[in-house]
Amino acid sequence: MTILDVSQHLLVGWDIIKDIQKRNLQKRFSRPVLKNVKRIAIDEIAVKKIHKYLTVVLDLDSGAVIFVGDGKSSDALNPFRQRLKRSKCKIEAVACDMSPAYIKAVAENLPKAKFVFDRFHVVKLMNDKLSKLRRKLHMEADVLGKKLLKGTRWLLLKNPENLDSERNERKRLEDALAFNRPLATAYWMKEQLRMFWEQPNKKAAKLYLEEWCDFALDSGIGVLQ
Repeated sequence: MTILDVSQHLLVGWDIIKDIQKRNLQKRFSRPVLKNVKRIAIDEIAVKKIHKYLTVVLDLDSGAVIFVGDGKSSDALNPFRQRLKRSKCKIEAVACDMSPAYIKAVAENLPKAKFVFDRFHVVKLMNDKLSKLRRKLHMEADVLGKKLLKGTRWLLLKNPENLDSERNERKRLEDALAFNRPLATAYWMKEQLRMFWEQPNKKAAKLYLEEWCDFALDSGIGVLQ
């Protein structure tokens, strides 16, 4: 039943049922046991349009939320750090984005834990760099170049298999890449980075990433800066 249905059935106010439910949830889930936690994920979520953020810690093995802190700075994790010390659990790995605040907090408090940067955030960082390069090239281009680059931002970020042939997206993208070599190089690097997660094992992935980084540094377009 919904909260409203329960309140009408029991002839009490909606807020009373809401408070009962809230106290029950706090009693059951506010202090999860951390003793056996080995792998965690840390991320931020926006909860209001006024830029209010929460830092959420997830147990990757059970899927349970084990901590929610106010804000998105390293200080938001202070209460969780205290609980970790008291629980004496041994965290083996931490998945997070590349936020300097989270990296600093983990490095200082869990020095033996391995960092895991998830695919979404790595690809997003590459896409941001590609968009920034396209914007720079568009500003510097002549009339023809501006015309070819106009409206290509989302085409560059799309996976090739998702390009809409009916809207001539593939042809528009090919024309823009043929006109501008630095943009074509950056686009190729973006696509090659996608293949990193398709490697069959750790050794192959390590070699693949090293070669990708070497090419990026040698390309001279500054996409990794």
